[in-house]
Amino acid sequence: MDYKQIQELIKMVNKSNIGELTIEQKDFKVTIKQKEEHVAQIVSSSFPQAPVYAPAPQQQVAAPQQGSALPPAGEASKAAVPATNTITIKSPMIGTFYRKSAPDKPNLADVGTEVSPGKVVCIIEAMKLFNEIESEVKGKIVKVLVEDASPVEYDQPLFLVEPA
Repeated sequence: MDYKQIQELIKMVNKSNIGELTIEQKDFKVTIKQKEEHVAQIVSSSFPQAPVYAPAPQQQVAAPQQGSALPPAGEASKAAVPATNTITIKSPMIGTFYRKSAPDKPNLADVGTEVSPGKVVCIIEAMKLFNEIESEVKGKIVKVLVEDASPVEYDQPLFLVEPA
């Protein structure tokens, strides 16, 4: 296993929910562990020392100072929501968001789709269970806020619906 392959493994572990990954080959052993600080360790009998690799620290955006031209964070999020009267369909659980009931099926809900209470708009997979998420409002979907097959958090907005 070369250095580039090890770097790719570290990147994949950091992007996933994997806590620890160990690969052993003859006299070579690689263990990548993810902690709260997202630190990955590499241990090998081929290396004289056990180097520790950590992802580059993310830059923090400084808060705008008074007199700045940028609006406060609360106003920025209000501007992102359309000015029309919309209702948000939110995730009732943590899991993976899917727009289709199966890979070969059409999307359950797209922009322009008419929804009514009880109509399934998406599926959220949690712990290998596929949960159908139903609309609780009647109206038309004006925006899909989540990419297909991406993780969602509890109470995360999924769709914007213009009530009928």
